[in-house]
Amino acid sequence: MLVQVASQYESEIHFESDGRMVNAKSIMGMMTLGLDTGEKVIVTAQGADEQEAVQNIEAYLSKTN
Repeated sequence: MLVQVASQYESEIHFESDGRMVNAKSIMGMMTLGLDTGEKVIVTAQGADEQEAVQNIEAYLSKTN
């Protein structure tokens, strides 16, 4: 579901956890992070809709915890 949320935006979006950074729009990349509920991640975005993307991904993550 998180990949679908990230894919709605034009910006490049990355997730970082434990020193590893992956493309948030890549299901395989996201699977390699192996994130667990409650784990901390850094979300970065670069592009025309970067601010909206980060805000909405943060909101999505906050409500699914």
